[in-house]
Parts: sequence; C-alpha cells; structure tokens
Amino acid sequence: MTHTNPDGDAIGSCLALALALKKKGMDAQVLIPDGLPDFLRWLPGIELSTTFVYKKEKAAGLVDKADLIFCLDFNDPERLNDLKQHLFRSDAKKILIDHHEDPVSFADITLSEPRRGSVGEMIFLFLRDMFDEDLIDKDIATNLYVAIMTDTGNFSYASSYPEIFHIVGELMNYDLEKDAIFSRVYDSFTVDRMRLLGYCIQQKMVVLPKYATAYISITDEELQRFNHRKGDTEGFVNVPFSVKGIKFSALFVEKKDRIKVSFRSRGNFPTNRIASEHYRGGGHINASGGDSFLPMEETLKHFESLLPAYASLLSGS
Repeated sequence: MTHTNPDGDAIGSCLALALALKKKGMDAQVLIPDGLPDFLRWLPGIELSTTFVYKKEKAAGLVDKADLIFCLDFNDPERLNDLKQHLFRSDAKKILIDHHEDPVSFADITLSEPRRGSVGEMIFLFLRDMFDEDLIDKDIATNLYVAIMTDTGNFSYASSYPEIFHIVGELMNYDLEKDAIFSRVYDSFTVDRMRLLGYCIQQKMVVLPKYATAYISITDEELQRFNHRKGDTEGFVNVPFSVKGIKFSALFVEKKDRIKVSFRSRGNFPTNRIASEHYRGGGHINASGGDSFLPMEETLKHFESLLPAYASLLSGS
C-alpha cells in the first residue's frame, strides 16, 4: 500500500514490487487510499490495484487476509487517511520502504534511506538483494523507471549522485522504451489541463524577487472552471523555476477542508523546514508539503509573512 494522492513513485514502486512477487508465486495486490492520476493508469500491472475510497469492502478484505504488508513511499501512517485503521487492525507483518526523513516507528521492519531520490531505486535494490534470480522484466523496469523519473522531476532534482544513473542504466537493459514512457507521462494531458496551466501562469503566479520566491494558488472554483481531474496540477509547483532567479516555489491548491501546500527549491534551501514548522508537513530538502487550515487569502498572506525570516537562506542557497 502507498500514500494518499499517489504520485509516480508511489504507484510505480508498488506495481513493480507486486509484479515481482507474483513472479515468485505469491498473491500480491496493491492498495491505494484514493484515486490515481490519469497519466499513470497505463502502467503495467495496474489491474492489481484497488482504490480504497471506491472499493472499501474489497480493500478491507485484502488487508484482513494479508500475511505481509509492504508500506511504500510514506513515513507516517497518517498519510493513508482512512486506510490507516485497517492497517493497524491487521496482524500481518509490516515492512516500510521509504525515502522520507524521520519515519514513524510502526512497522516490523523499516528500510529508510532519505538520501535517495525515489523509492523506485530502493525497490530495484531490494529485488536484486533479496532474490537469487533476476525478477526484473520490461514491465517491472517500466514501473521502476516511472517511479524514479517522476520523483526526481525527470532528473532535475534529488538525483545528483552517480548510483541513480547506474540504476537507470541497468533498467535500460530490459528493452525500456524511455522516450515513449516520458511521452505517456508528460504528454498525455487534456486541453482543460493545459488551459488551467496557462491561466495559472498568466493570472495566478506571484513572483517575489526580493526572496527569490514565486508561488501559484488555485481555488476550488478555478479548478471546477477548468474541469479539473485528479493529477491535473501535477508539476505546477515546478513551473516558476523557469523564471530566472527563482530558488523557492510554492503551490497552494484549495481542497474541501484544507489548502494543500507543495514546496520545491533549488540549491540547499530546506523546504521541509518550512513545511514542518508551519504546515504540519515535511518531506525532503528540495521537495516537501503540508496543509493549511486557513482560508486561501489568509494562507497566502501568512506564507508571504514567513519569507523575511528565511531571507538569508534564500539569498545563500
């Protein structure tokens, strides 16, 4: 199982591991707390997945009968939402494989490597270390590549170390269709999504040169205006980096009960520090997130009021 609002690393890692375990004769299933983005629905093995919010009875049954549960790409059970209660009720052994900092102690075995850019890398190494034979094939390699590619922003961050490229090089040996994969992930959006992006750039992007910061905010009304579908705002937080001099970018998206906050940075600016100190969140140095429970206007004012305290870090990052 993986976290709510699953991304490419979450889904790709889960499907890769499930497909590998099935090759060993095991009954492996993937549980997702809520819906997955359209641009990931083509991934090999997606038929092994069950979405909890849509099929609660089936998902609960899978947890109840499980002998072993892998928890991938989250460091806190709170990120499972309502699926969390079923995890805690289960007597199954639990293994956490994650790359976020400060994992909560809830699993029987915890494999935590915050230095890595993705859990996809960890699953690759896990399969190589745990099994004598090579379980990786084209489908598994595809899922792992999507996991690594998406969680590093197509290798634009969290990937400044040789081993990640060695792993990708290994994956290429399985007839990986790298260019086609990129296109299916990044070139498969709707016209409405593209118009929403254009609207955000034109109308909603605020640039604060004094703090090398820019942010985009999107209200629920604006999402509905552009026929929003899950996953449409994926990558929006990275858009401001196309502006010269921007080192810190934020995205604020209005949900029913909160404002979802996403942070990205270039250099050494610790986005996870702001996320943990002010937004009940966390993550990596260059990629993190959290939540605000203030109205959008107050959330944005509060965010701007925080920046002076981080001015020295932003100027030096």
